[in-house]
Amino acid sequence: WPSIFSGLEIIANRTTLSHQDAGGSPTLFDLLISLGSGHEAKLTLADVGAELDYNPGTMIFISGKVLQHSIGPWGPGERLVIA
Repeated sequence: WPSIFSGLEIIANRTTLSHQDAGGSPTLFDLLISLGSGHEAKLTLADVGAELDYNPGTMIFISGKVLQHSIGPWGPGERLVIA
């Protein structure tokens, strides 16, 4: 289907170590969508010292090439992310 994004990644029930994205452009934003049920995940942005709620239904735009970001363990529930 047509999309304004150059790539799409689906992540299921995985923690993500702190990283910066290798691809992309530092002037563009990445859309992260948290889906699933019953989880209380946190999105950590180490560069700015932020920990954001990343519950099901959350949509976040970040520059993944610029900001260090990670998702730690989230407890019970299923987690699916479209990035």
